[in-house]
Amino acid sequence: MSDDSPTRYIETRHGARVAYTVMGRGERTLLLANGLGGRLYTWQPLVDAFKDDYRIITWDYRGLFDSTPPTRRAHLSIADHAEDALAVLDAEGVDRAVLCGWSMGVQVSLEAASMYPERVAGMLLMNGTYGHVFSSGLQPFVRFPFAGAWLNAVVETVADRPGLARAIEYAAPRGVMPAAALFWLISRARPAQMSAVMERYLREVFDPRTFPNYLRLFQELDAHSVLHHLRDIHVPALVVSGAWDWLTPPYQSHVIARRLPDAEAIHLRRASHFVLLERPEVVIPAVKRFLNQRARW
Repeated sequence: MSDDSPTRYIETRHGARVAYTVMGRGERTLLLANGLGGRLYTWQPLVDAFKDDYRIITWDYRGLFDSTPPTRRAHLSIADHAEDALAVLDAEGVDRAVLCGWSMGVQVSLEAASMYPERVAGMLLMNGTYGHVFSSGLQPFVRFPFAGAWLNAVVETVADRPGLARAIEYAAPRGVMPAAALFWLISRARPAQMSAVMERYLREVFDPRTFPNYLRLFQELDAHSVLHHLRDIHVPALVVSGAWDWLTPPYQSHVIARRLPDAEAIHLRRASHFVLLERPEVVIPAVKRFLNQRARW
């Protein structure tokens, strides 16, 4: 998981072996909840900024990368990943942490905070939603009522046809350079940096050992919602969104920030789904203020 930090493991009650990494040397802890497919490299600006003052922990979701799947696919739910987050903290003797979620990690962080608010000192929620991603995501302008069922059917079609998955894997890298150019137009993010991130992301996503679990997790993200719990989560939160985020459109972040009792929102006009990588000069100072002034350690 990290070039200079040894990988540690916990065993879950569902038969999964979850891999995690511990970095930094502070007494206070930041727990990084990854996106679906993204790993530690998507957090690099935050790690560089806080590793000298905080302990930083991140883990691979069960069924992805260095973590093995559970014995039954039914135990790939968002609640299961939230339980893993707390189990990792328990393994490291951490009573309270700030949960830092990006993309899928927003749902995992919100689920964990709804179940165990006493363990959460605060939440950094970037480019995410409260749930039902097929109905609320990927539709920045107009939402279609049938999108959820249709996208579930697409995912199952890809899962049932390995040849189709390989065709998508073959075609996907051809979109890296145009996408990197689009990132530059939106946020002036360096094309070389974003190209490297996207190329690694695609390599890891299409790993044949874990690709079926990746598809299943898309469905779990759609099946999950924490919307009805938001107003009961009395935890300080910093919610960050990007105006050009089509995967988790910013109106979802606005809903989260509006319903959480103690939330502050930052909306970046020149950013998309990778606000931390695109606009670290804005995000990192905001996170520092949040950790120093609002987190309840």
